[in-house]
Amino acid sequence: MLAMVLRSVGGPLLPEHRPDPEPAPGEVRIRVEACAICRTDLHVIDGELPQAVYPVVPGHEVVGLVEAAGPGVTDRRPGMRVGVAWLGHACGRCRYCEAGRENLCDTPGFTGCTRDGGFASHLLAEAAFTVPLDPSLDPVATAPLLCAGLIGWRTLRMAGDAGTVGLYGFGAAAHIVAQVCRWQGRRVFAMTRPGDRAAQDFARALGAAWVGGSDEAIPEPLDAALIFAPDGRLVPAALRAVRKGGRVVCGGIHMSDIPAFPYALLWGERAVLSVANLTRADARSFFAVLPQAGIVTRTRTYPLAQANAAIAAHRSGALQGAAVLVP
Repeated sequence: MLAMVLRSVGGPLLPEHRPDPEPAPGEVRIRVEACAICRTDLHVIDGELPQAVYPVVPGHEVVGLVEAAGPGVTDRRPGMRVGVAWLGHACGRCRYCEAGRENLCDTPGFTGCTRDGGFASHLLAEAAFTVPLDPSLDPVATAPLLCAGLIGWRTLRMAGDAGTVGLYGFGAAAHIVAQVCRWQGRRVFAMTRPGDRAAQDFARALGAAWVGGSDEAIPEPLDAALIFAPDGRLVPAALRAVRKGGRVVCGGIHMSDIPAFPYALLWGERAVLSVANLTRADARSFFAVLPQAGIVTRTRTYPLAQANAAIAAHRSGALQGAAVLVP
C-alpha cells in the first residue's frame, strides 16, 4: 500500500510504501476510493490539535470498499462501500457515551489524528465506526460529506429552527449547509473573506439571499450564525448580527482566540455554542435525508501522490468546494 505520511509538525507529507495492514478483531481493511481534504487536516499538519500523534497519515473524509474483516466482524462484508469519518473510536462506557453523546467521549480516537487515516491506498478502521453507504453513490462527490457534510449538519441542527441563517466562511462545509438550508426552506446569508468574489459568486449560485464580506453590514438581523472559518474575531461580529435569542454556533475544531467583547453583545439571551466532533447518529440522520435534499458537492480531484499540492490549494482558499485525493 501507499501512504502519505506526516512525520512531524509542519513537515510535508512523504510517500511511504507499506505492507497491506491486517485487520485486528473488530476492524476492517478498506481500499480507499477517495479521501477529501478538510481544514482539520491543516490543524493536524500545523500542530494545533494537542491530541494528535505523529507520525500519522492524515485524512478523515474517506470513502472506500471493505477488503477484509477481522475476527468478530459480521456486518461489514468484503466489497461493501463504507465511509470513515473523524470519530474513529469511543469507549462506550463513560458518562457521555452512555448518554448518547459519544462525540464527547473521555477516551476517543480520531481518524487521521490519533490513528492513521485516508491519505493512503488502504486504511484500517473499527467496523462499528464505519458508515454504510449506498453503493450507487459517487465516491469523489461523497467524500466531503464525511466531515464537511456531517459537521455542517450537526452545526445547523444546533441552530434550532432559525429561519435566517448566516454562514461565516463559505468553503467545503458551508456550501453543503447552504443546500440543506435551501431544501429546508431557510434563508441563507453568506459572509466570505473580504473581497473574495469567487466565493461570493459561488454562494449566490447556491441560492444565498444575501452575500458579502465578513466586514460588511448585513441588511437584517439573523436568527442564527454558523461560523466555519477558524477566526475568533468572527464571534463578536456574529453576535452583533444575530437578533435577541439568536445562536452563534462555532463549527470548527480549532479557532484563534476570541477577542474581548462587551456583555451587551451577549445580552438578550443570545448564545454562543461549539460543535465537538460528531456521532454515528449524526451520520445516520444525515445520509437518510441526503437523497431528498439533493446535495451536490463541488470537488477537484488530485492523485494521492500530489497530496501536498492539494493541501496547499486548500490552504490558500483558491478552491471552491473540496479537494479530493484519489489513489
